[in-house]
Amino acid sequence: MGEPLSFVDFLGGGWQHCRFEYFREGVEICRLVTGEPEVALLRYAPGASVPRHLHQGLETILVLSGSQSDEYGHYSAGSFVANAAGSSHSVTSEEGCVVLIQWTRPVKIL
Repeated sequence: MGEPLSFVDFLGGGWQHCRFEYFREGVEICRLVTGEPEVALLRYAPGASVPRHLHQGLETILVLSGSQSDEYGHYSAGSFVANAAGSSHSVTSEEGCVVLIQWTRPVKIL
């Protein structure tokens, strides 16, 4: 993995140097740690969304910039969200956002 990842650097915009690649329409990914758990940055374009999906394991999200919403709330920069195994939701980002995400198992699109 190289140098240790610094949480403070991500909060200060250090993610901007990361190399993103296509993940799904309107969403790009920068994989930081692969395997289980997986840790990545997701960058949502304004108006991007992810369809309803089932969490097969724990997922945690820290919104680094912008905001995103789901059926349970609106999360701006600095928000921390934990989605338990067995939960489901869909995600939208009207303004676009970058999130630090960790998941223990892949999601299942419903």
